[in-house]
This record gives sequence, structure tokens and C-alpha cells, in this order.
Amino acid sequence: MGMTVVQKILARASGKKAVQVGEVVEPAVDLAMSHENAALVINQFQEIYKGTGLEPRVWDASKIAIIFDHRVPAESAKTATNQKKVREFIEQQGIQKFHDIRGTSGGICHQILPENGYVRPGMVVLGTDSHTTSHGALGAFAFGVGATEMASVWSLGMALNIEVPATIRVEALGKFPDYVSPKDFILHLIGQISAEGANFKVLEFHGEAIKKMNTSGRLVLCNMAVEAGATSGIVPGDSETVRYLQKEAKVGEEIPLTIPDRDAAYEKTITIDVSLLEPQIACPHTVDHVKPVNDTEGLKIDQIVIGSCTNGRLDDIAVAAKILKGQDIAKGVRMLVFPASWKIYRESLERGYLTDLIDAGAVVMNPGCGCCLGVHQGALADGEVALSTTNRNFPGRMGNPHSEVYLCSPAVAAASAITGVITDPRKGAN
Repeated sequence: MGMTVVQKILARASGKKAVQVGEVVEPAVDLAMSHENAALVINQFQEIYKGTGLEPRVWDASKIAIIFDHRVPAESAKTATNQKKVREFIEQQGIQKFHDIRGTSGGICHQILPENGYVRPGMVVLGTDSHTTSHGALGAFAFGVGATEMASVWSLGMALNIEVPATIRVEALGKFPDYVSPKDFILHLIGQISAEGANFKVLEFHGEAIKKMNTSGRLVLCNMAVEAGATSGIVPGDSETVRYLQKEAKVGEEIPLTIPDRDAAYEKTITIDVSLLEPQIACPHTVDHVKPVNDTEGLKIDQIVIGSCTNGRLDDIAVAAKILKGQDIAKGVRMLVFPASWKIYRESLERGYLTDLIDAGAVVMNPGCGCCLGVHQGALADGEVALSTTNRNFPGRMGNPHSEVYLCSPAVAAASAITGVITDPRKGAN
């Protein structure tokens, strides 16, 4: 029997010819990522060496990436102190893949890794963030772990006691209609299989619509795979993977690809014709509470958010700017825009997208996760309703358990900003 992509990656990383679903392995880690929660990892890492007489040293400084993004700039003295602690550790350990709060190289971790070419097909990527699944878009096996697990990785260079997951094959057929996007596809999929429908499994994406999808869209799919309970999402590497890494991430060396065997065993196959999709809305308070946009049209919105690690890339901002150019955001509506990185911020500025959004009344924020997470910038008041391109909508996700969050695509968000209510972007969009 053949192997899936993730089975092949785990076999290679574990020094085995083959691995079976359910087998426990200890794969070598190719990239270990943390953000500000590196402060917690440092505490656990130093505990490992207590009483040994050994100096705490990471196994390979070149394979660790740390990005400040969740609370930037620091919103409190506690955060600032933790960031200082992490900076000092980075200097001591010689970690080079560090992205501080800088307009030249900063941004959200799940955008920084791809655009800098840190992630390659076939890698094992671990991150102390649940949306580390994003990096499966580049053909890597990427998943989130806790601070204690990451501390052991920093020390040993391997992930301990990893059970080889079963894989669900997702076939996306057809062509996306206008103003229907990968965000609508993944929301529809999560609504179909539920928030627990892929628990401890991998979602492996295939089909005509995936082959034609750019890396930005693939990042959306893999980013939200975790919202269906998946350990990871993955798109097997192909010509688009190579194009992105060479042309956009400026990777100079050869890029080997890992693809599944023809006779790979899947737990099941889910087939979706994207040509039949319409814009989707995830309603409070779960990501799998999904409805077509027409079933929620007319709901009054107080705040609209475009951005995050899910939908803060250049094409996301472009579609929002196209819809909002020459328009005014409805009275009583606040619109916040968070580009996923400073590179995207600058490109959006140069192309005039940010000017179009600002002229419509939007407030453009620095790249960061604070609003999505609900700890910094853009909290909601009691009883307010937000429409957001982010990835979660449980109570309190955007800072207030007494508010409601609806999830959508950038096109729906922009069209709704004009009317002040949830609106189908296919109706009267520019």
C-alpha cells in the first residue's frame, strides 16, 4: 500500500522507509516557530537544564524562527518585558530567523515564514500556534504544539511521540465564480464536516480548483484546516509551489516535491464542486455554524475587519479596495484593515489599495494578530457585531464575550462595509 504526503514526510524525517497510520514516530524537525509565547518556551527550555551543569543551548539555531506579532507594538509593560526577555535569548543563542517589530521585515508569523522561503515542501514544521497548519500550503507537514513540547524540540531537535495521522482527501472541482473565494470553500467544508470532522487527521487538498489556486488561497485552506479539528492541512507541492518559492520568496536552490502515491490509502474522500458555491458566512459562536450569505443578508454590523493570517494578503486587500474604491463606508461602521506583513503593506500602498480603503473611511493598522485574538487593537463593545475575515468566532475571540463575530471573505466584508449590513458582494459590486 502506498503512502500519503504526510506519511512520506514522517517516514523521511524518522529515518524509515515507510510508516503506517497509528504508528508512533519521533521525526526530526526542520523548522520550529514561536511568536511572543517564546517567553514561555524559554522558561520550559531552561528547566530542562536545571541541575545538569550544562549550558542551555538550542539544538540548531538556524532551524528556529521567532516572530513578534500577537501584541505589537507592546500593549503593556508585561508584554514589553517578555519581548525583551526573548530578544536577549535570541542574541545569546544566535538565532537569525528573528522578525522583530520593524517595518522592514515584520508581520504575522504565518505570512513571514512563507514569504521568506523558510518553509519548503517535505519539511516537518512545528509552531507554538494552532494555525501553524497554514504552512501545509507549501507542501510541509505543519502543526501546532505547546510550550513544553517546543522546549523539548529546542533541546533535542525532534518531535516526541507523534502518531501518524490518517488523511482525508478533499477534491475541489470546477472554477470559482466571481466574488467566491478559497475562504468560502473552506468555510463550506467546515460547515459540511463540522468543527470535529477532521479531529487528529490531515486534510489533503486536490483537484482542478486547487491546481489553479495561488499560494495565497492555499494558505487560507490550510490555515483553517485546524478549525475542522485537523492536525494539519496540506497541498502537495506542485508547479505553483515552486513558482511561489522561487519568484516571490526568492529561493535560489532546487525545490524537491513530495506527492502522494497513486495507491495511498485515505480515510475518505470529500468532493466539492466550487462552481456551485456562493459566499459563505460562519455565524456565532462556532466556525462550523455556516450559512450562505443570502441567509444572513441585512444583519447590522458595527465593525468590519479585513486581515489576519487568514486573509491579510495582497489579493485579499486588492479585492476589498476594488469594491470600496470611490465608495464610503456606511455611517456607524468601523472598518479596520490589518495587512499580514509589512511587505504586503508596502505593496498595497504602492498599488494604491490602501489609499482607496482610507478614502472610503477604513483605518489601516500595522500587521499583527491583536484584533483577531482580542488582546490588542479593535476590541468590541457589549452587544456589538463584527464581520471579520479572521478564523475564529467563539465568545470573546475579539475581546468581548458579550459581542458576536461573523466570519467571511474579504469581498463580503468590503461589500458589507458600504451598506452597513451583511451583503452579497455579487449584488452591485464594482
